Amino acid sequence: MSTLLTADNISISFGGIKAVQNVSFQMETGEILGLIGPNGSGKSTCVNLISGVYPLDTGKIIFNGRELTPKDDIADRARLGIGRTFQSPRPFINYTVYDNVFSIALQRHSHKEAAEKTRWCLELTALDSMADMISGKLPIEKRKWLDLARVLTTDAKLIMMDEVMAGLNPREMEESIELVHRINKQGVTILFIEHVMKAVVAVCSKVIVLNEGRFLCEGTPAEVLQRQDVIEAYLGGGSVHA
Repeated sequence: MSTLLTADNISISFGGIKAVQNVSFQMETGEILGLIGPNGSGKSTCVNLISGVYPLDTGKIIFNGRELTPKDDIADRARLGIGRTFQSPRPFINYTVYDNVFSIALQRHSHKEAAEKTRWCLELTALDSMADMISGKLPIEKRKWLDLARVLTTDAKLIMMDEVMAGLNPREMEESIELVHRINKQGVTILFIEHVMKAVVAVCSKVIVLNEGRFLCEGTPAEVLQRQDVIEAYLGGGSVHA
């Protein structure tokens, strides 16, 4: 396996708050890496640094052999193959499911290719039967899937999934876990940012733990969830039980 993403001592502060401090990790092509930690630990900030929302204070990010610079904005990084979802889904609520995906696909494909890409993405995410539904009427689970379908149209090599399991019932979670595996089998590398430990255990081969903006540890889900420092970090920050 080859290294797709390297975060090397990345840091950012907001005023006097050190949101991320000298965090380093690597992602291999094709893996699903979990990024976990209590609320405020810096998970979403790391996603924002990688996707180009925020510039680094220090450190560097290397993606697919190329060091990213401040000139590589969000659109540039998307073209390079970096995709992401958001904790709150962001579809065009007055568009149909099909048009939500097609409008993104059309930005980099011909009309015919965009239509083919849209159909493929909707089939992969099991939204093809809802293609004509207005997106604002979708339940939360399907809105999250629509976010993933839209990212998939960009031919992303890396998708950072920010709490795609939040707010789902047990059945919806099982279906979403299956979807994450289906996407990964298409060759997509996944950074899985999540509080739901059952999902982390089910999809991740390795986990990085952050606490108060710092790297705490890494290992398999079973290993890290048994560590006393991880348990202590989660006290007051959420459940660590799988």
